[in-house]
Amino acid sequence: MQVSRRTQADRTAATRTALIAAGRRLFAEHGFAGVGTETIVSEAGVSRGALYHQFGDKTELFAAVLADVEGEITKHLAAEMFADADAAGDFVSLMMRSAEGWLEACQRPDVQRIVLLDGPSVLGWVRWRAICQANVLGLIEEVLAQGLRDGVLQPLPVRPLAHLLLAVADEAALYVGAAVEPDDARRDMVAIIRPLIEALIRPQAERSEEVR
Repeated sequence: MQVSRRTQADRTAATRTALIAAGRRLFAEHGFAGVGTETIVSEAGVSRGALYHQFGDKTELFAAVLADVEGEITKHLAAEMFADADAAGDFVSLMMRSAEGWLEACQRPDVQRIVLLDGPSVLGWVRWRAICQANVLGLIEEVLAQGLRDGVLQPLPVRPLAHLLLAVADEAALYVGAAVEPDDARRDMVAIIRPLIEALIRPQAERSEEVR
């Protein structure tokens, strides 16, 4: 009985993985509206019933695909941000690594289409942001909260600040993605974002006074 249950769980997981992978490829290439369920199940090598059993409908599959893309980006950003142990405690360096990594990731067509363009329109802003909350937005909140605990960050509300910074990052990514010269546009955005991040730092005099 236990072997049977494990086998069924493995089959279910494999079906789910195949549908997400197929959905990700197709949504990235054609957009949500340009892909039918028959095409998805054919690409995944499963039945239409399997799609409905796993996700209910195409929209729910898209939500799972978005979470998959966001999760991948978040893992990459976290690895990039904390790769240099010497700079791990430098708030500005961490936030700039996050911004630069995000802009780089958003130059990928699948991220532009799934995360930035179709995500809000297909799922609505509230659900789109809820998925981001568990991924990239959550990572930004974590870094901001640590900066606040360390006394480096200005005493500002973390959650709305994280939303504001992610909105800046999203708009920057859309600008870079639409630019004729994306490399130049990305450099310009990085140059603009840095002073915005630096403005969040508490003056050294205030921090020194606290230490006394």
